[in-house]
Amino acid sequence: MIRLIRFILMCTLKLICSVLYRFELRWLSDENFKQFKDVRLIVFLNHTSLFEPLFIGACPLSVLWRLSGELIAPGADITLNDRPIVGKIYHSLLPGLVPITRKKDESWQHFMSLVSKDTLVAILPEGRMKRSSGLDKHGNAMTVRGGVADILAVKEHGKVLFVYSGGLHHIQSPGDKLPKVFKTIRANVQIMDIQAYKDSLPFEFGHDFREEVVADMQRRLETHVPY
Repeated sequence: MIRLIRFILMCTLKLICSVLYRFELRWLSDENFKQFKDVRLIVFLNHTSLFEPLFIGACPLSVLWRLSGELIAPGADITLNDRPIVGKIYHSLLPGLVPITRKKDESWQHFMSLVSKDTLVAILPEGRMKRSSGLDKHGNAMTVRGGVADILAVKEHGKVLFVYSGGLHHIQSPGDKLPKVFKTIRANVQIMDIQAYKDSLPFEFGHDFREEVVADMQRRLETHVPY
């Protein structure tokens, strides 16, 4: 019953988004949402706004049904716990959001204990939002962090879905109270076999798996995002 309620909420959001926004998805792979049943990891690059659940509007109903019951994802505790309205909205839509602190504590280990080779996991690898300046809120360059490599190390089969967001600053920048409507939401999208992705990493002497994944994700962030 809870899954059905979440699915209905997602469908309602999808309907609203179809009225208020236009979506432009460009597939960089031959595989598309028809293969979503095999996806075990969703990597969302270019995190720019708390309104990114609007991308639900671009998903087929079959994808929403799976997301409504299977997805787990780490989320900033400051967003999920310290912003009561935003946190409730996120939890009502997404079944498995796990609060993560930015401190070196047990929160990430707890999240990783929930990750298995078969779970459907989503992650925003930068770990923080890009401001309209192109930097994070502390004025630092946006870089990929190593959590995505930890998840990939667990995954032995299935596919990874890359979502290269065109950004949502034209709809809602951090600090804006209300979103703008009747705008276009863009993303490049790609599905890869997880093992094929791992095999594609250019391992170099002295580098480890985590370093190679971070370097590759950073390259994708800089080259695959539509502008």
